[in-house]
Amino acid sequence: MRRTILLLAITSCATSSEPMAVRFANAPPATKVYDRRDTPVKPEVIPPYNEVDFYDRSFTGPLVRTLSVPEHRRAQGVNALDEVPDSTWFTNRIGVRDLTPAEITKGAVDDDGPEAHRPWTVHSTKPGGTELGFVVTDARGVKYLVSFDDPKYPEAETGAAVVVNRLLWAVGYHVAQDQIVYLRESDLVLAPDATVKDHLGHVVGHLDRDELTDKLAHAWHTPDGQLRVFASKYLPGEALGGTPPSGRREDDPNDLIDHERRRDQRGQYPMFAWLDHIDLVQSNFLDMWTADPADPSHHFVVHYLVDFGKSLGTMGLTDHYVREGFAYSFDWADLTASLLTLGFWPHPWGHHWAPSLTGVAPTFTADAFDPGQWKADLPYAPFDDADRFDMFWGAKLMARLTPADIRAAVEAGRYSDPRTVAYLTDTLVARQRATLRHWFSRVNPLDRFTVTAHALCFDDLAITTQLAPAGDTKYELASSDDGGRAMGTITIAAAPSGPTCTHDVIMSTSATGYTIVKITTQRAEYAGSTLVHLARGAAGEWRVIGVWRL
Repeated sequence: MRRTILLLAITSCATSSEPMAVRFANAPPATKVYDRRDTPVKPEVIPPYNEVDFYDRSFTGPLVRTLSVPEHRRAQGVNALDEVPDSTWFTNRIGVRDLTPAEITKGAVDDDGPEAHRPWTVHSTKPGGTELGFVVTDARGVKYLVSFDDPKYPEAETGAAVVVNRLLWAVGYHVAQDQIVYLRESDLVLAPDATVKDHLGHVVGHLDRDELTDKLAHAWHTPDGQLRVFASKYLPGEALGGTPPSGRREDDPNDLIDHERRRDQRGQYPMFAWLDHIDLVQSNFLDMWTADPADPSHHFVVHYLVDFGKSLGTMGLTDHYVREGFAYSFDWADLTASLLTLGFWPHPWGHHWAPSLTGVAPTFTADAFDPGQWKADLPYAPFDDADRFDMFWGAKLMARLTPADIRAAVEAGRYSDPRTVAYLTDTLVARQRATLRHWFSRVNPLDRFTVTAHALCFDDLAITTQLAPAGDTKYELASSDDGGRAMGTITIAAAPSGPTCTHDVIMSTSATGYTIVKITTQRAEYAGSTLVHLARGAAGEWRVIGVWRL
């Protein structure tokens, strides 16, 4: 049974930053936080002021950081095992169980979708953004936001949006029910009061059939005249606008951790880099004021990631932005290097290109990918504050995705060319491997600790992912009691595959058995340690009560 505790409790499991002074409660770790306290008053709606967002993050933010005294703190929102519990921000999926490829292909979609329920009724043009799109309801009355591909770049944005949606859903983020559907213009009917809206959602005119036809003429059609449509089911609740990248919503009583300090936000970096999810404007992080299905009078805020159409290199394609992933839109370091060298510095972009395939962006490759140097379109506060422990958390979730899982996500993009599916799958697998190799070499990559009857077991993720040889690896296990007094050390060899276990670890004989085991991994080119805290439960059984990575 999962334990539910208050959010603040898991952010203060240790009272000291000194590793050997850290102690954990002798209790099962929290797997879920209760951040769904009733929010009876709808929080403030944050308008999509992208220009202000750009200025704050490109100019004000870097200036403030430059003039501030550096202060690093480890991430909050983690439990005693250094994991992220379920919350309104994140739900553990592949991190705690295997997903089938069929589950990943389906993702968050919970029905048969709108393709089987025609005609669709068009109610308005898409509010916000600049791409062609409409608000529609299908024959069931289910509401969707739909958009289309640019004829110059068929299948690129719609495919990327769905592929990335599936992979981020698999690792645990809350996403919309997005899918690719095909229909004809004759499957669309106009509502009598259909309107045209501006980028702020204000009504600026009436939408008639001629204007609808004219707009659809700018969308890509298949050779047989069908429209390829990206359909995103409306999220439950009322939209509050974008999630602020830093600070908190003061009018949300459940928002108790500054967003830049959250592990589930910081740890997005290796995933976003892997997927080249570059478009991190605030409006692509959506807060929804949601009614509890079990009690419609009870409300709380759920946090979503939305709109991935510029991922997988697509921004570089549609916006002709070859620096994608290598520099911010306004990049002080890049600008300085260009000024000092009169533009002749050896920039890293423009040297590797993808094959010319439908739906593939030319800049989306594995050869040019550097997992530790990737940059989004804009600076993002959680990434500025992230450390190698946050990166390790994100990377190890990615590691759980098999090539078959990744291919299943790509197939959800419904690409017309099998070569596109093969290329995107192979490239994502290669970028995944590069990401794991980078971050698993910066933290002792031990995980999934268990203990039973004095047998301590753990996985070495560098070995299980075949990034390090087992024959070159050994572990030193140094035991201490709850007072930090040394009790002895053993050395064991790594298991050839699967978990490494030992019955020889030295345990405390105190009433609780509180034991701290410092496990140091030693390889030819790496050495690093992790502290594992063990104790006896009420029934006398041994259990892991805490993990502290060094």
